[in-house]
Amino acid sequence: MKSIVIYFSRANENYAVGNISKGNTEVIAEYIAQFTGAKLFRCDPVVPYSSNYKECCKEAVAKQRSDARPELTAYLDDIDGYDAVYIGGPVYCGEYPQEIYSQLDRLSFAGKTVRPFVTHEGSGLARCVVALKAKCAGATVTDGLAVRGRNVYLEDSKNAVREWVQRLGR
Repeated sequence: MKSIVIYFSRANENYAVGNISKGNTEVIAEYIAQFTGAKLFRCDPVVPYSSNYKECCKEAVAKQRSDARPELTAYLDDIDGYDAVYIGGPVYCGEYPQEIYSQLDRLSFAGKTVRPFVTHEGSGLARCVVALKAKCAGATVTDGLAVRGRNVYLEDSKNAVREWVQRLGR
């Protein structure tokens, strides 16, 4: 099964662990790619979030309230060559960041298997799976994986990703 990981991740000041050079979701996306051979596609906004955590949260809420579709530096034109699509991001106020939707709105998911994953600090998958079921018409959306951000670098988290991928099948 050919797979791709579509994700958004943010480094800089983080709620639970201070400043990080690589975003938590990016670490999980890389684990998924390691275990599946999936291609990675990062949704990078043209205008990045603030490096300050509290300001970033304010920006994320404003984007959600306006249902914004922030411009990305690059887009996937299609996902025709992939069977499984892993979609991940940090949970911002119960949802994926709007940058994820900037990309998803451009794609057709008919016949695809969508595998949601998130990083969070207490909200688990929140409304992300429900949102993907609505956004990815025609796809089968599987059980998701939620990894607490402060635990991303622990071996337990890497093992949880491995087990999740194995349970779902590559």
